[in-house]
Order: sequence, then structure tokens, then C-alpha cells
Amino acid sequence: MSPRTATSGAWGLAASTGQDFTHHSIVDAHFEACVETYRKALDLVGLRPGWRVLDAGCGPGDFLPWICDLVGPAGAVSAIDLAPENADLAARRVSESVPGVAADVRTGDIRELPYPDDAFDAVWCSNTVQYLDDDSLLRALAEFRRVTRPGGLVAVKDLDARLITVQPGDPDLFADFFRAAAANPGYARQLRRSGALYRYLRAAGLESARQRTLLAEHFAPLTEAAQEFYSRACAQLAAQIPHGSRTDAWRVLADPDHPDHPLRSADGYVREGVVLCVGTVPAAQ
Repeated sequence: MSPRTATSGAWGLAASTGQDFTHHSIVDAHFEACVETYRKALDLVGLRPGWRVLDAGCGPGDFLPWICDLVGPAGAVSAIDLAPENADLAARRVSESVPGVAADVRTGDIRELPYPDDAFDAVWCSNTVQYLDDDSLLRALAEFRRVTRPGGLVAVKDLDARLITVQPGDPDLFADFFRAAAANPGYARQLRRSGALYRYLRAAGLESARQRTLLAEHFAPLTEAAQEFYSRACAQLAAQIPHGSRTDAWRVLADPDHPDHPLRSADGYVREGVVLCVGTVPAAQ
């Protein structure tokens, strides 16, 4: 069994940019399924009241209300996303959920940020660097460092695909899938890179890089949000296996409503790894 060589748009659920799994429907579903773990990751960063914070690669803006709450009325929140429709949705969500707080939400590329040097106290980047190759990741981190004041924080959170498992069934099914897919440059390889984020932050000149991996774990009976998201995500991955090469396990996962789907079992379990890495911008020389 080998996944197809995936290029942009091949994995499905893309936004207008063609990047896979960036359509607001799947991003929102993932956020809702992992909301407790995601909130814990954000709280570990150390954002403070009164800070100016940039959400780089904000998607449809799920984190923005939380960031606005953390910095309070004395703070300022900006956000940027490559997909115009996501940026528009993010702006609407802030205006509807955080009355009196105006976030500056723009469309743009995190590798070329349209902000001056030292404009922020912190940059938050969630589930975004998985779309960047190594060179582009270093460019983005250099931009995060540039727009953050000396002593400020750069926080990157992403998925570690090596830690995904769905049971009952082969506990290594997904690990083997991503290992095989990562033989080619691209999305799968970048999804397996998250455990080394601290090295990339160090290479970008950030100091005191601290990294922590959280597990988002879901046990049967899964919440409606977790059932909907993970069943859908399993089907999208199963679609990467050529039909004639699918094992019985992948044939079951391809159908979210299959009666033998492991996530419908009384012993159903799904897990993913959430990696958070935070670095500090060096003091001015």
C-alpha cells in the first residue's frame, strides 16, 4: 500500500489558495474537535494584557476571540491569512464575538508580512507552517522575528502526524501511511517535521526555544464534533490510497458511515499530537 504522490489540492478540502485542509469547514471542525487542547496550547504561550499580537495564518479566525480576551481592551490584535475568504470570515467573527474590539485582519503571505519592524509583542502561528517547505518555513520565521520587538515571543503550533492513531485496528496504520507519503517532498513530509520545530526557531535566531507536545485524545463515545471531523479526515486520507491497493482497514475508513468503522466502536479511540514551540526575539544589540 502506497499513498499517491500528493501535490497542492490533491488531499482535498482546499481553500481558494489550493492548500489542502484549509477550507473553513474542515478548519472549524478540527478546532471544535480539539478545542480544549488548543486552548491549553495558547495559554502556554504567555500572552499578556496590553500586548500587540499577530495571528499569522489565522485561517477563519477561530483563535482570535481567545487572543482578544487575553490581551484585553488595552491590547491590539492583528491577523493575516493567504485565503481572502478566510480573512473575511475571521474579521466577521471578531466583530461578532468580541464587541468593542477591532482586529486588523488582512490577506497576505506570512513569508512577506506587511508590517513594520518591532510592530508586535508576540506572533502566534497555528497549523500553518505545515504548508511550507524548509526554506519557506525559515523565511516565515525570519519575518515573525522581524515584526516582533526584542524580548517578544514567537509561538508556532502544528500537528505532528507521527503521533496520529485510530483504534481498534493497527496502531501504526497512520504512521506508516505518513512515512510512505513523506518519501516525496511536500505536505506529508512537512506534517512529520513538527517534532523538530525548536531547531528551526533556533536557526531563525530565536532564543530559549521551548517545545512541548500535547496529545488531543478522544475516547468512545466521541463527541459529535470529534466524530464528524475524524471520520471525515480518515476518509480523505483513505482517498489517497489507489482503490485497488486499499487494505480492508482503509476500505472501512473510506466510508465514515461503515458499521465497522473503528470510531463507531465501543472501544473507539483517536489521537493526534499538537506541538507548541515558543522562542524569544533576542535583545537589541
